[in-house]
Amino acid sequence: MSAPSAPGDAWLDAECRRLLDFGRRVVHPLGGAAWLGDDGSPDLDRPVHTWITSRMVHVYALGSLLGVEGCAEIASAALEGLRTTLRDAEHGGWFGAVGPDGDPVAGPGGASKSCYAHAFVMLAGSTAVVAGLPGGEDVLADAADVFERRFWDEGPGRVVDEWDRAWTDALPYRGLNSTMHAVEAMLAVGDVTGDAVWHRRAGRLSGLVLDLAAAHDGRLPEHFRADWSVDLELNRDRPDDPFKPYGATVGHALEWSRLLLHLEATLGPAAPAGLLDTARLLFERAVADGWHADGAPGFVYTTDWEGRPVVRQRMHWVAAEAVAAAAALHRRTGEGGYADCYRRWWAYAAQHLVDLEQGSWHHELDAANRPQASVWPGKPDLYHAVQATLLPRLALAPSLASGLAAVVRVPGAAAPPA
Repeated sequence: MSAPSAPGDAWLDAECRRLLDFGRRVVHPLGGAAWLGDDGSPDLDRPVHTWITSRMVHVYALGSLLGVEGCAEIASAALEGLRTTLRDAEHGGWFGAVGPDGDPVAGPGGASKSCYAHAFVMLAGSTAVVAGLPGGEDVLADAADVFERRFWDEGPGRVVDEWDRAWTDALPYRGLNSTMHAVEAMLAVGDVTGDAVWHRRAGRLSGLVLDLAAAHDGRLPEHFRADWSVDLELNRDRPDDPFKPYGATVGHALEWSRLLLHLEATLGPAAPAGLLDTARLLFERAVADGWHADGAPGFVYTTDWEGRPVVRQRMHWVAAEAVAAAAALHRRTGEGGYADCYRRWWAYAAQHLVDLEQGSWHHELDAANRPQASVWPGKPDLYHAVQATLLPRLALAPSLASGLAAVVRVPGAAAPPA
C-alpha cells in the first residue's frame, strides 16, 4: 500500500484500520497490554508496562470512536489492567510495570512512580471517557487526583519526574519527556472535564520550552537536576537510552512543535506569546539537524549540541511525529513548504516503515533504513503511528479524542462539556 503523493483521508483511514488490526492480540492474561512482537504476537516474557497499557487503551478507544469492530472490547480489557494489575492498591498511583509473575518490577520504570507513566494514565482515562468505556471516569478521576497531588509542582509550574513507590522521596532527576506528555494529557483532561485549570497548567509548562528553545537555538535540552538546571551531559556514555538519550532528541522537537500549536488553539487569547514562533523554530531545527543528516533519507534519533548526529537509527515514532507536526503547521499557517514536508515524509514512511508483510510499522531502522532492534525490539505499541493517521484530519483543538468524537458523532460517546 504505497502512500499517494498527498495522502488523503481515505488512505489515512485505511492505514489507521490496518494498524488497529495488527494489535488485536494485545490484551495480556495478567491484565493490561502486552509488549507486541514483530508479527503482533504478545511477548508474555516481558513485563506489563503502564505506559504501553495506557497508550493502547487510548489507541483502541480512538478505534472505538471510529466504529472499528472489536476496539471497544480491547480498550476495555486493557483499561481493566489499569484498574487492577498495574494499580498500587497499597500506596496509590500506578506501578511502572509488573513482571510476568504479577509482581512490581524494581528499578527505574518499575516499582517507582513516574510522571511519564501517570501522564499516559490520564490520557487513557480521558479517551476512555470520551469513548464511553465503563470504568473510564473512575480511572480519569483517580489519575488526575494522583497527578495533581504528586507530580504537579504549583510553585514553578512544572512537574516532578519520579517518586519512590511509597511517595516518600522524589528522585532528583527532572525531564522534558515527562513534561511533554504531561502537556498532552493536560490538554485532553481539560477538554474532557471542562476544568480549564488543566489547560492553564499546560500553558505554564510550555513556558519552559519557549525559554529553552530560544536559549539553545531550537535544540531542546531533555535532562535537568532537581533545581531545573540543565544537564547537557547526562547519558553521554549511553546515548541510545530509549527514555533518556544523550543530546537533543529530534523527534521531541517535532512533537513539541505540534503540541505548542494545540496549546495555542486551546487557550486562544490567553495563550502565552511566542507559541507559533517557537513551533517554527523547533520544526526547522529538527529538520535541518535530523532529516537526511548522513546521506540517507530518514530522521536520526539524536544529535549533539552542535547538531551532529549521535544515534543514527531511524525510529518510527520520529517520522510519525514529523508528519503530524508538518500537518499542524500547514493547518496553522497555510504555507506550502509544510505541505511539501508532509508529503515527503509520508512517502518515506510508506517506503521504509510501513510493514505490509507482518503489520504495523517497523519501530527501528538502521542508518541505511534496514529494520533492526537495538533500541526497540518488536513493535511494542501503536500510539505514534495511529495518531499520525488521525491528527492531520482534525482541527488543532480540541484534543484528539474530543475532536474525533465531535467529527464522527459516535452514539454513546461522551459529549464535550459545555
